[in-house]
Amino acid sequence: MRRAWEQGMPPALAIGLSAATAGYRGLLRVRERLYQWGVLQSRRLPCPIISIGNLTLGGTGKTPAVELAVRTLTALGVQPGVVSRGYGRRSTGVRVVADRQGLRADPHEAGDEPFLLARRLPGVPVVVGENRYEAGRHCLESFGVQALVLDDAFQHRTLEKDLDIVLIAGESPWGNGRLFPRGPLREPLSALGRAHLVVLVGGQARGQALVTEAVSAHGRNTPIVLADYQPLECWQVRDPTARPPEALRGRRLLALAGIAHPAGFRRTLEQLGVVLAGLVEFPDHHWYGADDLAAVVQQAANAGAEGLVTTEKDYVRLAAVALRTLPIWVLAVRLEITDSEARWREAFEGVLRR
Repeated sequence: MRRAWEQGMPPALAIGLSAATAGYRGLLRVRERLYQWGVLQSRRLPCPIISIGNLTLGGTGKTPAVELAVRTLTALGVQPGVVSRGYGRRSTGVRVVADRQGLRADPHEAGDEPFLLARRLPGVPVVVGENRYEAGRHCLESFGVQALVLDDAFQHRTLEKDLDIVLIAGESPWGNGRLFPRGPLREPLSALGRAHLVVLVGGQARGQALVTEAVSAHGRNTPIVLADYQPLECWQVRDPTARPPEALRGRRLLALAGIAHPAGFRRTLEQLGVVLAGLVEFPDHHWYGADDLAAVVQQAANAGAEGLVTTEKDYVRLAAVALRTLPIWVLAVRLEITDSEARWREAFEGVLRR
């Protein structure tokens, strides 16, 4: 679907998807009316609620942004917890991924992104559940957190939120500009009117201009901050000793990525000075099997690569079946505010004051 959105599609498919889009748009309007009339209602939890989300399907850095939000709250003297739906997990209901003592679920039970957050945020409770209200209540009652950070929750309306942060990819903010399934938009751009803060991740001047125009039209003077990914560290699956990202410079490696927008990973590797032998793409949230890695290792050998390199999110989904015939490097990144950091911090301070 992503390739069809980006590269075009046959007319018959475009017509069919456009018809489905009309139905999807109608459902969104009905839901909005039901909230306006009070038929559907948002419930309140007794603590500040910060939501991290986006307008498009995948690939805007929500997981690193959740980590940044947690670290911001911690720096402000607040003990936060994380709540996620746990997309792709094999468990159901409310499940504790991590408590203050450590991990309590494996990646299959937790979902790849909540498990990754739990690894990156030791001591911070992480809870998953289809019902965000119940998951949030469990996190409050069990761990006594003072604030909750919701992962991928901009479209989630059953829980009242104090700070709705929307992440937008700077390279292609709206994709082809069409609503799902004809395009990647989860909601029309008018939904920006609900956002309290917009974070533009990467991109050049043209992307910034498009986002500024849309936010001005729909966002009611919503503040915009700029952010980008910064390499944090790297390690080998065989040897988890953390090394600086520069350890990858000059190595001829085949990249492996099962994320929404692999092009961003490619750009990061090239900026680090990795000699790329190619990029093998898998679907977002893909759980790797031994056959997948065997095929990738063969491609690496054919391309003369000395090893593989993948993302930290992919590592969570391949660690159990990682082969030992070639080194597999893992690159971890973090999201950093590159412009208007004061606006980011002020948004959190304002919520805490209220």
